[in-house]
This record gives sequence, C-alpha cells and structure tokens, in this order.
Amino acid sequence: MKIDDWLLDILACPACKSPLRVEADTDELACTSEACGLVYPVRDDIPVLLVDEARKA
Repeated sequence: MKIDDWLLDILACPACKSPLRVEADTDELACTSEACGLVYPVRDDIPVLLVDEARKA
C-alpha cells in the first residue's frame, strides 16, 4: 500500500478528527487517538474511511 505523504497529512479519523497513521504490516490506517483507536481498511490502495467499516484496535 502506498499513500502519498501529502494525502496522509490531510486525512483524519472521521469519528474523532485525529490524524491517521499507516499500519504497514496490515495495510490499514489507524487513528492516532488512544481514546478512539479505530483502524480503517485500505482496499485497492483506496482508504475506506467509514466508521461502520472500521474495527477497534
């Protein structure tokens, strides 16, 4: 999975608006807020930033 740095700079968790970080080992984007802790899937190099699709870390 490759997400451009400029895109990662503007992406935020839809639930809490915290920045996201790349989880390289699982090809997912994780919320940086420990209180939220949602992890969003990336399918075909497209982040799926839907709270219903996220899993709790």
